[in-house]
Amino acid sequence: MKIRFYKYQGTGNDFVMIDDRDKTFPVSQQLVASICHRRFGIGSDGLILLQNEPGYDFRMVYFNADGGEGSMCGNGGRCVVRFAHDLGIFTGDTRFIAVDGEHEATVSGDTIRLKMSPVSAIQRFEDHDFLNTGSPHYVTYVDHVDEADVTGQGSEIRYGSVYGPQGGTNVNFVEVIGTEHLSVRTYERGVEDETFSCGTGVTACALSAHLRYGWGSPVTVETIGGTLSVAYSETPTGFDQVFLTGPAVRVFEGELAI
Repeated sequence: MKIRFYKYQGTGNDFVMIDDRDKTFPVSQQLVASICHRRFGIGSDGLILLQNEPGYDFRMVYFNADGGEGSMCGNGGRCVVRFAHDLGIFTGDTRFIAVDGEHEATVSGDTIRLKMSPVSAIQRFEDHDFLNTGSPHYVTYVDHVDEADVTGQGSEIRYGSVYGPQGGTNVNFVEVIGTEHLSVRTYERGVEDETFSCGTGVTACALSAHLRYGWGSPVTVETIGGTLSVAYSETPTGFDQVFLTGPAVRVFEGELAI
């Protein structure tokens, strides 16, 4: 069986896209992991199925690079919006459904503005914050993010006694480089390594920084793969009107025999 695939990236966070509106993709953890493998497959941080969904333009089904179905992926969400736009499913604005609920997005050139889920139940500690922005995120601040042991320390926190039993967490290392300006590196669960960018992680860091420093909106965030922007409105219980904005582009396409 041959499957048409498309490769997209958003600030270096890369994904294999499958147009699965006919729901013929044979989902299995082994198959997805093999496709995402960077030595023996296409290579990506995850795989996304675009499916039909009544009442919406489409449904986003996201799988981590290890083949397991994942929680919400912000950069993946921006990339699947670009994919749907390239397929002619919508023009301008879209409304779609993902594992964490409904999302809206706008396309303007290479830039995708994605509305994230509202955020509440933020846990604040002296040395870190913990919050869910569609996926769980641990946010810690460092003086020099380029020197952070992202993979080693991130893995320890992800599998540690606190968050390991809860299914693990993504781990973000944040350096404040100016007012409303951050530099972030992220260890992603499911990838089990540092990625070039993490959309839900960038969002978590911007909201955490607002609480710590009283910053306004938007916050600019630098990642290894490029620059993202996070806008938001604070509410009595957390944040609403949260938007993640940045580029998403097609890299290549092809056919895969499975």
